[in-house]
Amino acid sequence: MRLEKCWFCSSTCYPGHGITFVRNDSKVFKFCRSKCHANFKMKRNPRKVAWTKAYRHGHGKELSEDTTFEMERKRNRPEKYNRLLVQKSVKAMKKILDIRKARQDRFYENRMKGKKSKDLAEAKRVLKDELHLVRPMEAQKRDAAEMEKLKVAVDTATQDMEA
Repeated sequence: MRLEKCWFCSSTCYPGHGITFVRNDSKVFKFCRSKCHANFKMKRNPRKVAWTKAYRHGHGKELSEDTTFEMERKRNRPEKYNRLLVQKSVKAMKKILDIRKARQDRFYENRMKGKKSKDLAEAKRVLKDELHLVRPMEAQKRDAAEMEKLKVAVDTATQDMEA
């Protein structure tokens, strides 16, 4: 079973899924879904469309240089297989997936390291700029006391009218 890569978004195209487009010069383009095919027909650049793998790599959102990506490269040479080699390869692929996951997590942590302090600084700036919108606690207590006095006055007035 051959799993192709989508030309536009670099996701996996499973057999029987997606669209294959062959240009006049016999260049073959595989697309995983109609969204990718439509963007290709509109001549959009995958490096400028935010949801594609090329954009994420180009803008530092995902890990792009890693030795574990070597396993995914396409090789067009026939190879002899034996059972032991295949078993070792499967075990190695599982380990490589774990290593890749750990590296991606570390990459994300490093990328998000300064975000909390930036958010805090932004919140402080907004509070400073819009301080006039926040009422002081004394004013809120004073207003609550005045409202209580008005309620008492209204209650006494309604009792006098009823009597």
